[in-house]
Amino acid sequence: MFTIPYLESKEFFYLDVFLKLLLGLLAIAFIINKSGKGNLAPSPAMDQVQNYVLGGIIGGVIYSPSVTIFQFAIVLVIWAFLIIGLRKLKTKSSAFRRFIDGAPVIVINCGKIDIAACKKAKITAHELAFKLRKEGVYYIRDVKRAVLEQNGELIIVLAGEENPKYPIITDGIIQKNVLEDVDKTEEWLLEKLQKQGYNNTSEIFLAEYENGQIKVIPYTD
Repeated sequence: MFTIPYLESKEFFYLDVFLKLLLGLLAIAFIINKSGKGNLAPSPAMDQVQNYVLGGIIGGVIYSPSVTIFQFAIVLVIWAFLIIGLRKLKTKSSAFRRFIDGAPVIVINCGKIDIAACKKAKITAHELAFKLRKEGVYYIRDVKRAVLEQNGELIIVLAGEENPKYPIITDGIIQKNVLEDVDKTEEWLLEKLQKQGYNNTSEIFLAEYENGQIKVIPYTD
């Protein structure tokens, strides 16, 4: 029987691509579900990097006949393990989270620009002015507080506005920089929590400070 090797190899190649693509799509769905829906609209830079690398792995391997489906699956498993492991470490350690994602920086406080903070955040005067104009703010003196978040967004609180809620505990970890912003100490916070029946911050999913009051959202009600 006469056969054409070229067509046979071509059919095999497309089948290989189909299986790799299917495996890649399943891997993306699995990683997003396990690592959190925040990856769909990433805020920290690390989440965006994770998406880029995952897309590069899948896109680069799909059309490479030299990489077998088994090898592709192993690479995806390793990458999923790294992503999920990093997320767990970030929730356990505030220092590790700051190292990976960075930390918010206060660039304007009480109507005055913190030049040192701007240099630390690598934001120029032109970029800061643009971000303020984008939010409809044209005078620095009108800004009570402006914080440059990890994703580059500028969060602005204008003078005279009602005090916003400050997340002083997230994922069981005390946010010391936020405590400094509201002129409070860890001792004060722990004392307030004990009065509400919480002896350990690990019991708390989120705690917000607003107008001298602390609203606690525990992991389990």
